[in-house]
Amino acid sequence: QVQFVESGGGSVQSGGSLRLSCAASTSDFSIYIMGWWRQALGQKRELVGEITSDGTTVYGDSVKGRVTISMDNTKHTALLQMNDLKPEDTAVYYCKARDFTGRQSFWGQGTQVTVSS
Repeated sequence: QVQFVESGGGSVQSGGSLRLSCAASTSDFSIYIMGWWRQALGQKRELVGEITSDGTTVYGDSVKGRVTISMDNTKHTALLQMNDLKPEDTAVYYCKARDFTGRQSFWGQGTQVTVSS
């Protein structure tokens, strides 16, 4: 079981910026990867960005160059900085935390991001 505290979602105009924060806590396993996925209405959930505890990052193709993810390992807090936001970035953004094997993988409750043109 993982407890998540997510913050930072909201509404912004096209071209604006938002920063999402996600703090995860668990005593059941060591968190190895944290990140965000997003799901727009009627669409599949897609990768925004993930980061490992040693700093390796991966980003979704649709956001590359516009987002940066970072993590404070001691606090298990991940930050997602999103710049040059577009209306197509509108979605519910879900924080994810998992162990090294992937067998322990949990999702936060999600936070809405709305970008208006």
